[in-house]
Amino acid sequence: MPFELSERIKALPPYLFKELDRIRDEVRSRGVDVIDLGVGDPDRPTPSHIIEALNKAALDPKNHQYPVYSGMTAFRDVVADWYKRRYDVELTAQTHICSLIGSKEGLAQFPLAFINPGDLVLVPEPSYPVYRSGTLFAGGQSHYMPLLEKNGFLPDYQSISPEILKKAKILWINYPNNPTGAATSLDWYKDLVEFARKWNIIIASDAAYSEVTWLDKPHASILQVPGALDVAIEFHSLSKTYNMTGWRIGWAAGNATLIKGLGLVKSNVDSGVFQAVQFAGMAALEGPQDCVKAMGQLYKKRREVLVAGLAAASLSVLDTAYTFYVWVRVPAGLKSADFASKLLNEVGIVATPGNGFGPSGEGYVRFALVQQEARLKEAADRLATLKF
Repeated sequence: MPFELSERIKALPPYLFKELDRIRDEVRSRGVDVIDLGVGDPDRPTPSHIIEALNKAALDPKNHQYPVYSGMTAFRDVVADWYKRRYDVELTAQTHICSLIGSKEGLAQFPLAFINPGDLVLVPEPSYPVYRSGTLFAGGQSHYMPLLEKNGFLPDYQSISPEILKKAKILWINYPNNPTGAATSLDWYKDLVEFARKWNIIIASDAAYSEVTWLDKPHASILQVPGALDVAIEFHSLSKTYNMTGWRIGWAAGNATLIKGLGLVKSNVDSGVFQAVQFAGMAALEGPQDCVKAMGQLYKKRREVLVAGLAAASLSVLDTAYTFYVWVRVPAGLKSADFASKLLNEVGIVATPGNGFGPSGEGYVRFALVQQEARLKEAADRLATLKF
């Protein structure tokens, strides 16, 4: 019986990382030893004290029933305490924080609370594809803000026309940035908050990679800016910080009305985060943080190994101290997809073509440092053999 997909689903491009998996598996089936540096999924195990907290909580029958939609009070209190310790930001757990089943679902569902059909959403590109798909599902239209190397991969939002700004409801940002690894400053956030207040635009900040660094000083949070709680919501994830991608836990924090709107969507489409996982999240945030620092140093070493191979192949790399991504310019005369195909077919390395994140990603590929150092050394050796 023929069933037809909805127009919104037809409008979606193939999900980038699902397509990468398909191509990788096809090449592997031919017997190629593939080194997968495509998807940003940490390869190290979750720290043991977090697993122990989950085990203990999972045995408690009190945690076997429906959780509170917006998250346990205890979990949200721990998040509020984390903001105070990390950024000296005061938040009220009940009104400023909402738990998420991983930040991806929050990013996707947030536009449903504030976007009407035809509304504009200011979306950076290259960027995580969910900003665009969430806008599409809500009936909104994406107005793209190119992230260019000459601008430090920051959006030039000041150049957007007043006609567009009057129609815009949400402006997405993501720093430290996926895919480029670029960072920003508290002063930049201050200017952005002032801009958003002037035009009555919501700032939605994806901060999933704020803790993935080998620096001692944390990356700035937009919520540190005076007045940010008037216009901003920040999305966080425990996935990359604590190697918990499969656990699906994160949070949103910020303006009370924005949190309430997101919570109303969530209460109608999901039933919250399994409480045992919330206890594990509390153990992650309250427990020893040496595991986070150790992962940062591990990514630094891995980056150095891979960059050596890229340099031997005369490839130019964006310098950064954040995320576990390496953003690389492709050789002159090649397109992103062509170079990614060359890497896979000639040296068995999976990289993500930059144009898969948006048109301004053309001319780049992204490598994820999610293989052990020996495999990255092998990748570096293979890269050094490339001929252009």
